[in-house]
Amino acid sequence: MLDNFFNFKENGTDFKTEIIAGITTFLAMAYILGVNPSMLADGGMPATGVFFATAIASGIACIIMGLVSKYPVGLAPGMGLNALFTYTIILTMGNTWETALAAVFVSSIIFLIITISGVREAILNIIPVDLKLGIGAGIGFFLAFIGLKGAGIIVADPSTFVGMGSLMAPPALLALIGIVLTLVLYVRKVPAAVFLGLVITAIIGLIFTAFGFGAGDMLMPTLPSTVITTNFDLSLFGGFAKGFSQLFSNIPNLIMMVFSLVFVTFFDTTGTLISLGRQCGFIDEEGKAVGIEKAFLSDAISGIIGSICGTSTVTAYVESATGIGLGGKTGLTAIVTGILFILSIFFAPLVLSLFTSPVTAAALVIVGILMIVQLKEVNWDNMIVAASVFITIIMMLLTYSISLGIAWGFVVYAVASLASKSEKLNWGMWVLVIVFIIYLFFGL
Repeated sequence: MLDNFFNFKENGTDFKTEIIAGITTFLAMAYILGVNPSMLADGGMPATGVFFATAIASGIACIIMGLVSKYPVGLAPGMGLNALFTYTIILTMGNTWETALAAVFVSSIIFLIITISGVREAILNIIPVDLKLGIGAGIGFFLAFIGLKGAGIIVADPSTFVGMGSLMAPPALLALIGIVLTLVLYVRKVPAAVFLGLVITAIIGLIFTAFGFGAGDMLMPTLPSTVITTNFDLSLFGGFAKGFSQLFSNIPNLIMMVFSLVFVTFFDTTGTLISLGRQCGFIDEEGKAVGIEKAFLSDAISGIIGSICGTSTVTAYVESATGIGLGGKTGLTAIVTGILFILSIFFAPLVLSLFTSPVTAAALVIVGILMIVQLKEVNWDNMIVAASVFITIIMMLLTYSISLGIAWGFVVYAVASLASKSEKLNWGMWVLVIVFIIYLFFGL
C-alpha cells in the first residue's frame, strides 16, 4: 500500500531508507525545539507553551507536506522568521505577541493566495536577486548577534554601545565551547551536527552546574525533576484570535508587519523548496521542479497551522537535505519527521531545562554562518548592489530590526539606481520603495 502511494520503486528508494531519512531529517532540525522557545520567550510568550506549539505545528506541517506533495521535506518555525517575529514585530514595533500571531495568520493566508493564484513567478521577477541575497545574509548576521548577546559574549557598553563580555562568566564560556564544538562537528560533516552540538553543550553545562560553576545562574542548564510529561501547555493555541482587534487598529503598522512576514517567507521558502526539489531529482524537461506547487501549497497551509498553534511562521527547512542525502525521496520521509516532532512533546521538561540561551547560541551562530555564505553570489562589482546590500546588513544589525534593514536596502537601491541612470526599476519596486520611505520617515 505504501509503495503504491509513495512510488518507492519509481523513486529509487524503499521503506527502510525512508524511515532512516526521516529520523535523520528530524535530528538535523530538532535544534528548533530548544531555540524557538528561547527566542519567542524574549517577546513575552511562555517558553513551555512555545515548545508545545513548535512541536505540534512542526509535526502536523511535516505530515501535510508528506501526504499532499510527497516531498521529503521537513517544516518547522523558520529561523529568521522567529527573529523577525520577536525582535522586530513585538519588541521594536511594540506589538503584543497575540497581535504578532494574528499577523502571521494573515500573512500566511496571503501567501496561500499567492501560491494558489500562480503569481509567484511575477513576484519573483520584481525584486532584484542581489537584494534577496543581501536580506538573507543580513538575517544570518542578525541571528548570530542574537545568540552572542543572549549568551553574554556580546554585552551593552556605555562608551561604545556594545562590547565583549567576560568569557570566564559561566554562560559565555559555555556558549563559546558550544560554538567551537558545533563548528568542528559541522566542518567534519557529522550528521545532525547542530543538534548533536546542542546536546553535548547541554551536558557540559550540567557538569559546570554540578561542580558549582554557574550554579544558581538561570541561564545554565539544570536537570528537570521529570523527563517525561503529559501536562501539555496549550495556552498559546488560538491566541492569534485575540490579536485581531489591535492588528487592524493601525493599518500602516499592519501593512508593514504583514509585508515583512510575506516577503521573508516567500523568498526563503521559494529558494529552499526549489533547491531541495532539484536535489531529489524532481526535474522535468524544462528544468522545473515537478510538483513544486503542491509543496508551496503545503508550506502555505503550514504557516496558518503554526499561527493557530501559537508560534511564528512555519516553513520548509534546508536541513531536509540531510535526509535526502541518505536516500529519502518520498513523502514518507517527511511523515516520519513529523511523527518524531509530535512525540517530542513528551520530553518538554528535558528540552526546556537543558537548551538554555548559552546552549542555543551555538545553533544561532552556525545557522547564521550558513546563511551568509550566499553573499558569494552577490555582484560586488556593481556599486548599486554593493551599497544596498551593505546598508541592508548593517542597518539590520544596528537598528535591531529585520524590517528596517530591508527598508534601508530598498531605498538605497532606488537612490543609487536613479543616480546611475543605467539601472531602471520596475513599477513594483517603486511601490515598495515608496512604502519603505513612509515607514522610515514617519515611523509607522
